[in-house]
Amino acid sequence: MPLKVVFMGTPDFAVPTLAEIVGGGHEVVAVYTRAPAPAGRGMALRPSPVQALAEKFGLPVLTPATLRTEEATETFRAHEADVAVVVAYGMILPPAILGAPALGCLNLHASLLPRWGGGGGGQRAGAGGEEERGVEGM
Repeated sequence: MPLKVVFMGTPDFAVPTLAEIVGGGHEVVAVYTRAPAPAGRGMALRPSPVQALAEKFGLPVLTPATLRTEEATETFRAHEADVAVVVAYGMILPPAILGAPALGCLNLHASLLPRWGGGGGGQRAGAGGEEERGVEGM
């Protein structure tokens, strides 16, 4: 059964998951990612890899500076998502966001938590010899 999904991610690492969700026939009602950042010699604003893919699929993209406002919470709730899938988004989700989707939020991480949590967890897990990965419900 197709789900209504909010996807939250930013770097290349998150792109395959978004592609699989779309390819699986789920309805992606919104994609949250970090705002475009200056990059390259001209320091032109460059969208995140997730934003670039979302735009190719014609998905709505949101780049809020924070999720800790009532406005951000109401916008998120208005999606009426069944689930949120979070992959290297880059922001901590407040309780109001975590509780909004009917089935909750799933955090896909490059390493098992909490041992290798935080930024660079995937690299530290690899350097530590870890071969196992996991999925965490938030």
